[in-house]
Amino acid sequence: MSSRRPRRQHSKSWKGPVGRVSGDTRQPERVPSPSVLFEDDEIVVVVKPAGLATANVPKGQASLLTWLRGRAAIGQPAPDEPFLGVVSRLDQPVSGVVVFARTRAAAASLAEQFRERSVEKTYHALVEGRFPGAVGAHTTWSDLVERPAEDGPRGQGADSGPQEAEVDVELVARGVEVSLVRLQPRTGRRHQLRVQLGSRKCPILGDRLYGSRLPFPSGIALHSSALRIEHPATGQPLTFYAPWPSSWQQAARGLSLPRVPGPA
Repeated sequence: MSSRRPRRQHSKSWKGPVGRVSGDTRQPERVPSPSVLFEDDEIVVVVKPAGLATANVPKGQASLLTWLRGRAAIGQPAPDEPFLGVVSRLDQPVSGVVVFARTRAAAASLAEQFRERSVEKTYHALVEGRFPGAVGAHTTWSDLVERPAEDGPRGQGADSGPQEAEVDVELVARGVEVSLVRLQPRTGRRHQLRVQLGSRKCPILGDRLYGSRLPFPSGIALHSSALRIEHPATGQPLTFYAPWPSSWQQAARGLSLPRVPGPA
């Protein structure tokens, strides 16, 4: 693997998209800039802010992929667009770690890791109400989930039929209005965590699609806090951690957020 050390970038104002939840009358907020956690010749690992799509947006609309392409193209001849492979995605209102491939070989390796479920993904969520169980208790949920048809792509319904979804869950802290939970999905269904929490009457803050009544200042309170992969060229295990978005401190309503570990 390249000897280049992980690089952090401070978040700053970015003239990217603005977002607003359907039915929300508040003024939309400017989406913060993404930041790069790590990069070498094979991969680039980025912290995606809530409100920014990962990829696959209409022409002229900003996404994490277009931001990376613009960043990589600085100093390059105009026709030479660098390769960037999308191997996983976060929903637009979700924040946290996303990895992209910089070569086709790296894309194939990472895609296989996600397909074989050897990637370890960790999320944290702020949810409404008193989450069931004792603080520190671990459990596994196994459900059949199906996304609402109205959330599918234009002119399409939900995924074809219910799909099996599994996630390991830990209650980290419980408050009066909200609870903090740690989630490690074993499967990668679309909207899986949002569906599984909403169906248990513990919707994620700000996630009106799945029953939330409490507001959240930016997107929804679901954060991809850690991602563990094997480096596609060396096989070395690497774990990347995303700092807490600033919007979480106030929304936590007095709950202590866990310390974010240092770089991989």
